[in-house]
Amino acid sequence: MRKTQMTALWSSAAVVILGACWFGIHKAHAHCDSLDGPVLLEAKAAVGKGDVTPLLKWVPKDHEAEIRNVFTQVVAVRKKGKDASELADRFFFETLVRIHRVGEGAPYTGLKPAGTTAPAVVAADEALAAGSVDALSAKIGNAVREGIRRRFANVTEKKKHVNDSVEAGREYVAAYVEYVHFIEGIHTMVAQGAAHAPGGKHEEH
Repeated sequence: MRKTQMTALWSSAAVVILGACWFGIHKAHAHCDSLDGPVLLEAKAAVGKGDVTPLLKWVPKDHEAEIRNVFTQVVAVRKKGKDASELADRFFFETLVRIHRVGEGAPYTGLKPAGTTAPAVVAADEALAAGSVDALSAKIGNAVREGIRRRFANVTEKKKHVNDSVEAGREYVAAYVEYVHFIEGIHTMVAQGAAHAPGGKHEEH
């Protein structure tokens, strides 16, 4: 694998693995099921205009007919008043997200409130909208380096006292495991990235 390709894979892996660490997230939610995520924001606009076409890109081709059918029903029901409109919209949003998640191979766990989209995902979308990922890459790159350095420094310090006592030895092992797993996680993502990249081939050097 060429050095430039490996560098790119490491960068993408770092974003995926360490984005949550950089943003201080303990539990990240998928943004496709958030009420202020891109799928549902576009769905709200589509329902208002009565045009389902912009939403079809979010669903697998074999589910397109189902979405079209449900959308047609929703548009009809929305004419029956505010309460009916709200119920119809909710049903359509849930159906759309459920089918979108199926296409991702992910389970549907219900719609999430606005504001629950992971900050890392928000930043990724903002970079895409701005047409530049440089600032985001720099921040996450710094987080990657800091994460490795911090764990390395900790395990190095613990190693100095590894034989002082059983407890000191256990502290070293804990620090070592955290350090190795951190690196291992990044390497795993790099390997997966190589396997799934367009035209990617497994190469060993």
